[in-house]
Amino acid sequence: MGVNGRAQAAPAAVAAPAKLNIRLRVTGRRPDGYHELVSIMVPIDLTDRIEVRPASEGIELACTGRPVPGGEENLARRAARAFLERAGVPQGVSIRLHKRIPVAAGLGGGSSDAAATLLAMERIWPGRLGREALFRTAVGLGADVPFFLSAVPAVATGIGEVLENLDYWPELWYVLVNPPVEVSTAWAYGQLRIQLTTRENDYINRCLSPKDFSVAELLENDLERVTETRFPVVTHLKQALMDAGAIGALMTGSGPTVFGVFGTESEARAAERELISQELGDVFVATNWVGERRTLREWSA
Repeated sequence: MGVNGRAQAAPAAVAAPAKLNIRLRVTGRRPDGYHELVSIMVPIDLTDRIEVRPASEGIELACTGRPVPGGEENLARRAARAFLERAGVPQGVSIRLHKRIPVAAGLGGGSSDAAATLLAMERIWPGRLGREALFRTAVGLGADVPFFLSAVPAVATGIGEVLENLDYWPELWYVLVNPPVEVSTAWAYGQLRIQLTTRENDYINRCLSPKDFSVAELLENDLERVTETRFPVVTHLKQALMDAGAIGALMTGSGPTVFGVFGTESEARAAERELISQELGDVFVATNWVGERRTLREWSA
């Protein structure tokens, strides 16, 4: 039995995938300081794992794997608190986070952990918050969190919270190199000094046609030039990936992780071996994430 003699709800476990920004163009700046953007976001099968168990009170967070802050700055903890408060659940939770995604690396790991926590709690207490309130809760936690509720290839606009599923995204393989530096997203956007782009949607629509699809033509990131100025290793990693046979290479998010795109797993594995031998940082091989997720239309109002 659980709290006050009630049957205890069952625990829930959810995988939390990383993401790659295949394209990230900044289109404007709002009065509140946030930047508006157009980005192609693709989830990949480099994952954290979140397990949530009901508890009598409070929020307990235990982390294994990569070091990660465990206090109130942890997005999984903040997501749990927001769910409990908004859903009016008179209980607490115990969260176990196994961390594989590098921190402050441009891969969205914290946002994904937050979304996975919300999804796990929605499974434990179905219908207590409702889909629209859950989506709004995700937006309040961070601009990337709504994307991870669905974790399907999408075009993100607004500050990243307006999402449209992609009808077509090919099976691709990615080799990621995460150098031993961390980059603050707020710092990267604060340093941004570019001429804001326009007509991004038209360009993306042309490039995403299955008949004429070319991932190399999509690879562009306005934050890359900011981060590589301070961290020249980004430029070096891009060249190393191209030398290893990548179709194209790009920094994801605010970096510093750089990824190369490959057509087959065997090509990606060969590049992985080459890059590991160069000792440039942590190297990962990933492909498109296919997991148990709801569609964006179920989550957005």
